[in-house]
Amino acid sequence: MAPVPPESAPHDDAPRRIAALREQIRRHERLYYAEGRPEITDAEFDALMRELAALEEVHPDLATDDSPTRRVGGAPVDGFATVVHARPMLSLENAYSWEEAEAWLARAERVLGRPVAGFVAELKIDGLSLSLRYEGGRLRRGATRGDGERGDDVTANVRTIRTIPLTIAETAALEVRGEVYYSKRAFQRVNVGREADGEPLFANPRNAAAGTMRLLDSRETARRRLDAWLYGVVEADVLPRAQSEALERLAALGFPVNSHWRRCETFADVRAFVEEWREKRHALEFETDGVVIKVDDRSTQEALGATAKSPRWALAYKYPAEEAATVVREIRVNVGRTGVLTPFAEFDPVPLCGTTVRRATLHNYEDLSRKDVRAGDTVIVEKAGDVIPKVVRVLAEKRPPGAEPFRMPERCPVCGDPVVREEGEVAVRCVNPACPAVVREALTHFCGRRAMNIEGLGERLADQLVTAGLLSDVASIYDLKASDLRELERWGEKSAANLIGEIERSKNLDASRLVYALGIRHIGEKAAKTLVEHFGSIDALAAASEEDLQKAPDVGPSTAAAIRSWFAHPRHRELIEKLRAHGVRFEGERRREPEGALAGRRVVLTGVLPGISREEAAARLEAAGASVSGSVSKKTDYLVVGESPGSKLDKARSLGVRVVSWDEIRAMLEKE
Repeated sequence: MAPVPPESAPHDDAPRRIAALREQIRRHERLYYAEGRPEITDAEFDALMRELAALEEVHPDLATDDSPTRRVGGAPVDGFATVVHARPMLSLENAYSWEEAEAWLARAERVLGRPVAGFVAELKIDGLSLSLRYEGGRLRRGATRGDGERGDDVTANVRTIRTIPLTIAETAALEVRGEVYYSKRAFQRVNVGREADGEPLFANPRNAAAGTMRLLDSRETARRRLDAWLYGVVEADVLPRAQSEALERLAALGFPVNSHWRRCETFADVRAFVEEWREKRHALEFETDGVVIKVDDRSTQEALGATAKSPRWALAYKYPAEEAATVVREIRVNVGRTGVLTPFAEFDPVPLCGTTVRRATLHNYEDLSRKDVRAGDTVIVEKAGDVIPKVVRVLAEKRPPGAEPFRMPERCPVCGDPVVREEGEVAVRCVNPACPAVVREALTHFCGRRAMNIEGLGERLADQLVTAGLLSDVASIYDLKASDLRELERWGEKSAANLIGEIERSKNLDASRLVYALGIRHIGEKAAKTLVEHFGSIDALAAASEEDLQKAPDVGPSTAAAIRSWFAHPRHRELIEKLRAHGVRFEGERRREPEGALAGRRVVLTGVLPGISREEAAARLEAAGASVSGSVSKKTDYLVVGESPGSKLDKARSLGVRVVSWDEIRAMLEKE
């Protein structure tokens, strides 16, 4: 069927085309993300998604909360609602040796009074536990484990995970459980970005997944590319008779199920699985730190029951952390985009988790001093999350005589300017914006997809252009000519013209992109957009006092001081004028004042609302100008109460917040 242009699609054709597009997109998402066998190119997939988004914009009455377009995330929320789990999400008992695993089995057999036969062995994913609830075939709720009894409602963030289906071929209520995780590549990418921004690194993929699922801006969650594996069914019209059957049923419904599981008839078979994956796991694209062993038969599981903390029918067998001893030969320092000096150790090559490791970051001077790592020391190295090498500890008894404590340089090792350490900060910085190391990193950040999106000008070319003297700061990008590029190795007329075209196109991007691209400390994408919406232009932002800056949403004293300091620097003022002269856009879109019957009102929802989901209710309230929050405070105007309200009702009453029903709030909307 040929695509119908959205603007010309008659309304009676739109439902059929929208339904067909959604079916196609869901199929291709499943093929690409869950089964790893795509049938169309990324460009073809994007074209389908753009057509669907355009049709939904023209026909908003046909938009639904389970549409694939909802995966991009929505506006930030103020907090998460609390979910009471229908069945507790218990933690697993751990075993760190096979003797402990055998002791677990012996206890289970004593409880049963008979031998246990039939197990399922699954790889243990290093992620965040998640519960998903489907009603009428649609995803209705996603919740974190929390304390096991109560978790956070993170449905908006769950919708952004492309491997999790928004609809399934099962109309009865279904609750499933699994794990949200980062692939090794995605985990590395997130930490590289955090290090470049001077933020503390995530210690492991589980820590990173937990942090990402608690982001209040689901658009940022969408950008980070989380993934998921599902492994359990806790509520269904007919419950699976065994864990192996549950895994097969989940896969048949289109859920992502890790294929590396095995039904084992005997415990000896389980041990063979554990040993098989001890080394093989390092070749996987995700982090696994062990094997989950489960009694397969559900009736036996129910007979075994659970303690207050853990089910007696499941065990997490954990592999010991893989580490190695090596000798530090030198401690050197990198200079990042924001001028932060990061020490790293270079040591004798050592095999670790399937790769050869030669260096490890020491994060900052405070971390290095605490561990007291010195050149010549024998150290224990491990991979955090089997991904990032780190020095765990020093074997002080092997320290050679005369080994001196490391001292951070007083001058930048690249440009020679004095370094500074501001009061209350751990980081030591080079504050020279013309430092070649800072310039190289700044250029890469400036041209990045989320900043000025200059495709083709990456790290390697930036380094080449700086070395050739063609780039001295980000503004000098706009001085480049095709003839400059053609003189470089491997650059032809067409490739040079393409890059110059990319550079020219970047001038017309919204000013919020430029604010983010400038690399001001504490300013990420969200903050850049907020600032430009608040002030309207870069000139107004540059002229704002710290007091004025703090009037913008989510801008605190440290962020305001960083912005003020950046624009006060003479070289940065010169940079801004260069960008202006090149015609880079300085104007942005100001935030519009909310309009509608509930303009400016803060509303909180609690309980089950009659005839409408919480997501649909929130969308209607926001369309009427309201700000929908997840928690009650003194600033809340209305608490909308449905059946089975939670503790929010008590808090609203104690604060004097007006409590209304959905019918009352709907009457307000209909008066508009």
